[in-house]
Amino acid sequence: MATGSWHRIDIAGKPADVYDPPTAPRFGILDLHPVGLETLAHNPTFSRLFDELGLACICPHGARSWWTDRICPEFDDRLSAERHLLNNVLPVFGTRWHLRPPAIAVTGISMGGQGALRLAFRHAKVFPVAAAISAAIDFHERHGQGSPLDDMYDSKEQARQDTVILHVNPSAFPPHVFFCIDPDDVEWFRGNDRLHEKLTALGLPHTCDLTTRGGGHTWTYFNAQADRVLRFAVAGLEQVSRRLL
Repeated sequence: MATGSWHRIDIAGKPADVYDPPTAPRFGILDLHPVGLETLAHNPTFSRLFDELGLACICPHGARSWWTDRICPEFDDRLSAERHLLNNVLPVFGTRWHLRPPAIAVTGISMGGQGALRLAFRHAKVFPVAAAISAAIDFHERHGQGSPLDDMYDSKEQARQDTVILHVNPSAFPPHVFFCIDPDDVEWFRGNDRLHEKLTALGLPHTCDLTTRGGGHTWTYFNAQADRVLRFAVAGLEQVSRRLL
């Protein structure tokens, strides 16, 4: 049972769920929620691991913005979700726990999983560690179905050009990347496999699990991968901190 506590706070006029571990945290986790908008707040599996591993966590609310740098009216008429994360959310780790990049890993599930990977590949110096569960990488496939993506992108192809695979830069990349997906997760599996293929072809370091089955695109699978994801994040953050000494 977790002994830390969850709180709902306001960050620049936007809600966020924050986890304070029982002792001063070693590292921070920026976790991005899925399209269903469920954060990790009060999730017993993740909360217990935050305590065990000494992690503080912020789960900002981003509506169905797909955590991109595009304006999503459902989130904000002027501010993109990515800008909110970088300009408003990240500083809270410093003011609340004295944690600053690169002592913060970005993680996420589904929509948030692709958001975590995309954010890390776009801002590798800020987020050297990223881990994603069931990342919805090919979000462009949902363009034209009446979601906020239709307001954010003029076409399916324009959306595709903004997916994480198109943001991979072989000369500037996060050194610690992990992603996993149940092979029965039919809608999103191919995007993860394609990202693995591209990173392998470019010789970029990453760890992935595309074979473990455990419930498809469900919280049964998400929770089952929590231990692996958070331990990967901590191991990566420890390596980064040692290099800075």
